Amino acid sequence: MTEKIKKNTTHFGFTEVPIQEKAQRVADVFHSVASKYDLMNDLMSLGLHRLWKRFTIAQSNIRPGQTVLDIAGGTGDLTRQFAKLVGKNGFVVLADINEKMLQHGRERLIDQGIVENVGYVQTDAEALPFPANHFDCITIAFGLRNVTDKIKAMRSMYRVLKPGGKLLILEFSKPVLPLLNSLYDIYSFKVIPKLGEWISRDAASYQYLVESIRMHPDQETLKNMMLDCEFEDVEFHHLTGGIVALHKGFKY
Repeated sequence: MTEKIKKNTTHFGFTEVPIQEKAQRVADVFHSVASKYDLMNDLMSLGLHRLWKRFTIAQSNIRPGQTVLDIAGGTGDLTRQFAKLVGKNGFVVLADINEKMLQHGRERLIDQGIVENVGYVQTDAEALPFPANHFDCITIAFGLRNVTDKIKAMRSMYRVLKPGGKLLILEFSKPVLPLLNSLYDIYSFKVIPKLGEWISRDAASYQYLVESIRMHPDQETLKNMMLDCEFEDVEFHHLTGGIVALHKGFKY
């Protein structure tokens, strides 16, 4: 147990805050950016987030009739594709802790005609309100770094997975090429907050998002955390030189 946990504090970006305050601070960030979230994703990643999500969908191997939980699903990019894959006999739950993001995602999916096999739940990843052994696949894309207690959240995910089910974690990670790492730092701290200021009128929220990426566990550390939560056959894939990584683990 680290000294910070003993003191009942955690990180909000680079700032140390009381554990009980982090969830509200994160909520305030996403309330602020919800309306421009999709546009900012395209600008910040130069459109690459679409390829990263497509790879995640491919790694899921989802089949018709299965059930999927999309945690921190936000505006529904993954949910939309999963709904098509599971078909009319399957079901996808779009879950998010943030009411405004969940509402935005619901409206977006309804506008796209996706209504029959998708449900919406506002919930904390640390305490998922679903029965044990319920889902064939769980995904969390660019959301785990915002969770206060990642171990507790992953254990909650493990509980609601069916035996044989898989967890996919898509998240910003640590670049594996030294030159890329330097360029990425410059882009992250100099460009992204400016984009947030110009597009969303909110540089501070995007400063937090950049800092939260740097505080997130690296690839090997997250793999070991998943193993500690009883996931098996855990592996990860570097995407775009390690700027992003996709971790996959199974419940047997």
